[in-house]
Amino acid sequence: MMRIWKNKLSTLTGNTSKTFKKVAVSALAFTTLSLGVGNSSLAESSGLTTVYYVYLNNEYIGTVSNQEIIDNIVNEKLNDSKNTYDDNYELTLGSQLTYVSEQVFRSASNTNDAEVVEKLEEELAVEAEASALVIDGEAVAYLQDQETAENVIKALKLQYVTEEQLNELEARKTNPSITLPPLTENETRILDVSLSKEVSFSGEKVSPQQVLTVEQAVQLLTKGTLEEKTYKVREGDVLGSIAVAHDMKLAQLLSINPGLNEDSLLKIDQEINVTFLEPLLRVVVEKEVFKKETVAYKKEVVEDASMFKGDTKVKQEGKDGLREVTYKISEQNGVKVKQETISENMLQEPINHIVLKGTKVMPSRGDGSFVWPAVGGYVSSHLGYRWGKMHKGIDIARPSNRTIKAADNGVVVFAGWDGGYGNKIIVDHNNGYRTVYAHLSSITVNVGQTVPKGSKIGVMGSTGDSTGVHLHFEIYKNGSLKNPMDYL
Repeated sequence: MMRIWKNKLSTLTGNTSKTFKKVAVSALAFTTLSLGVGNSSLAESSGLTTVYYVYLNNEYIGTVSNQEIIDNIVNEKLNDSKNTYDDNYELTLGSQLTYVSEQVFRSASNTNDAEVVEKLEEELAVEAEASALVIDGEAVAYLQDQETAENVIKALKLQYVTEEQLNELEARKTNPSITLPPLTENETRILDVSLSKEVSFSGEKVSPQQVLTVEQAVQLLTKGTLEEKTYKVREGDVLGSIAVAHDMKLAQLLSINPGLNEDSLLKIDQEINVTFLEPLLRVVVEKEVFKKETVAYKKEVVEDASMFKGDTKVKQEGKDGLREVTYKISEQNGVKVKQETISENMLQEPINHIVLKGTKVMPSRGDGSFVWPAVGGYVSSHLGYRWGKMHKGIDIARPSNRTIKAADNGVVVFAGWDGGYGNKIIVDHNNGYRTVYAHLSSITVNVGQTVPKGSKIGVMGSTGDSTGVHLHFEIYKNGSLKNPMDYL
C-alpha cells in the first residue's frame, strides 16, 4: 500500500464529553490532520481516501473506512448502559480506544469495518464511577458513591442499635462536657458503637454490574456472601466428605444444618446447606446496664454429733438477698462477648440456708445409703409386671461369689422360709427403710441380730419359686415399695 499522508492520534477518551441526563460519558475526539494537500478537490482528483487504523488497549484490531463507525459503537454502548443502569451512575468507557488515520489511494485501501464493529461490540467496556468499601486494606464491595457507602455502614449499625441511640452517642462525642444522668432500674445506655475492623472508602471505576445496593452490601457484610449454596447428596456421600469438599469442618457443616447430627443417614438428592456464614464485619456495641437483682442464698451443711447419721434438719431457712449492680457489656453482632461489674450496692444481704446433718453412728440404724447386696453380678430382672403379676424387686445373677451382704446397718426381723420366696431375710434399718433378701441357699444370721452395712447375712441360692441361682432384693420406705435401682 502506498501511503501519502499519515496522522496519529493518541488515547481518544476524556477529550470532550457528551451528557445523557445525569450520565457523564467520555466521547472520542477524532482529529484529522491534512498535510501536503492544498484542498479536498485536489485529494479527490488525486484519487485518495482516508482510512483509520483502530487500536483497543494498544492492540491493533482492524481498519475502518469512516470514523462515524467508531462513534456509533461508542454511543450505542453508552446508551445501552444508560438504559440498563440507574441514571445516577456516572458511566465512562473503560477501554483505551485509539486510532491512526492515513490517506491512501482508493485502489490500495483495505478496510474491515464489520470485523472492527464486531470486535468493539464484544470487548469495548463501560465502567461506573463507584466508591469501594475497603476493610483492612481490601475492597469488599462497591457502592454508587461514598455517601451510599457510608449509609451501608450506618444501616449495618442500625441492626443492633436504634437511630436515636446513634444520634445521642454522636452528640456526646461532639460535646464531651455533657453530663449523663444516673441510670434508672433496667435502663441501658450505649457507650460506643464501633466496627471490628478498619473501614475506609476509595474511588474506583468498575463494571456497573459490580455496584451493589445498600441492602445487598449489608447482607454481604453480615453474612459474608450474597448467595447461600446448597448441595444435593449423591451416592457414596457422607457428612465428613461433604464438609471437606466445601472447605468446612464437620462441626461447621452440622451447625448450619440443625436437623443433622454425626449419625444422620443421608438420602440421595437430599439438599444440604454448604454455605458457612462468616461476617466480613462485626458491629461492636459497648453499653452499660443498671439492674436490681436477687443474690441467691448459699446452702450450708453443719454436722451434728447428737443426730443419727442419715438424719437431717433445717436449722435456718435461706433467703435471697437484693442488690443494685451496673454492668459494662460488650457485644459483637448482638452476641455478648464480655461482661464486667462496674459498681455494686447490696440492698439486702442473703441469709444462708443451714442444714444440720447427723454424724452419730449406731450399728442397728442405717444411714439411708445402700451398698450392692451381692459380690458383683448384674440385674437380670427389674421391678415391674412380669408373667402377669407384679415383680416387687430386682434379681441379681452371676456374682463373683455367692455371698449376700446387708445393704445398710440394721436389725434382722425375719430369717427363715417364706413360701415362694424360699429362704428369706428381712432387715429393719430403724430409719423407715426395710430390705428383703430372698431365694437364699442358706441363712447365716438370726432374728434380733444387729448387722453392719456390708456384712455377710447369707448365701445366694435358688430356693422357693426360682428358675436359677440369683438374689431377689426389695426395698421399702415407711411400708411403701421402692425401686432398688433408685437407691443402689
